[in-house]
Amino acid sequence: MDAPLKSRLPCTPFTLREAEALGLSPDRLRSKSFVGVGHGLYRPASWDFELRDAARALCAATPGAWISHTTAARLHGLILPPWLSDSNELHLSKPRKLVGVRRKGVIGHTVLARAGEVETDWDLLISTRARTWLDLARVLPLPELTCIGDQLIRLPRAVFEGRDTPYATVASLRTMLDGHRNLQGIVRAREALSLLRVGADSGPETLLRLAMLDAGLPEPGLQLTLWELPGGPSADLGYRRRKVAIQYDGSSHLDELQALSDQRRDSAFRNAGWTVLIFGREDLADGFTRAVRLVKKTLRGAWMDPAVSAGFCS
Repeated sequence: MDAPLKSRLPCTPFTLREAEALGLSPDRLRSKSFVGVGHGLYRPASWDFELRDAARALCAATPGAWISHTTAARLHGLILPPWLSDSNELHLSKPRKLVGVRRKGVIGHTVLARAGEVETDWDLLISTRARTWLDLARVLPLPELTCIGDQLIRLPRAVFEGRDTPYATVASLRTMLDGHRNLQGIVRAREALSLLRVGADSGPETLLRLAMLDAGLPEPGLQLTLWELPGGPSADLGYRRRKVAIQYDGSSHLDELQALSDQRRDSAFRNAGWTVLIFGREDLADGFTRAVRLVKKTLRGAWMDPAVSAGFCS
């Protein structure tokens, strides 16, 4: 093989058209170096599966199609439940006016997609995060669907995330739902929309909030600040008029520097007369059953704002 051709050999899946552009002959494609993976689509024999590369090639080989559903959710980094978080399912959607996707091992969908619901992400056509959330409404339980919704409307921290606007708002999601009144899962999507709240920084925080609501507890506030100063301590959830701060400390809080920051945060709340409740992965694993019991017990004896005691506030 000449050196120039060798340097141009693809290292990820590619289409027949891309092979022709690289000068790869039909005989070369039939060699042991490559494997055919469907009509007009090939991969290097030594290639290790990578979801984005597979998705890009599928899009390139399927005119009019875009990546959607679970595949889009994974590529967008959306919060998925454990049984889907490492799924290698390949979902392709097409508009109703085109023939549906017919590829072995690929889950095809023929859908109505309105303007702005499909985007280009570098060399990939993919459902937007909001439309992906709607597509998943037919398969995800309500709590998990709410987790993704909270993720979409969360206000980002520009210094860490490079963006200062959320992926969606409750209003924009409602407008999208209004355009798909007959879509499977629309009823669950509407129910999830009613449960979305700005302020959850993680899926477990949303699941804890939902568990508290299911148990009949008052709706907690989110991202409660102890004082209005930049960088001041804040609680993930809680009740300001009862001085109860609730923290969910996941695996990222095991870092030594983060643990010290957490200790200072919790001490500041306690020094201000607040009760601090801290929950973690064990509580997530049991569906926050113990956590809900502890919150209920704490509220029964917690400090109460005099305005509430006097009946002027709820």
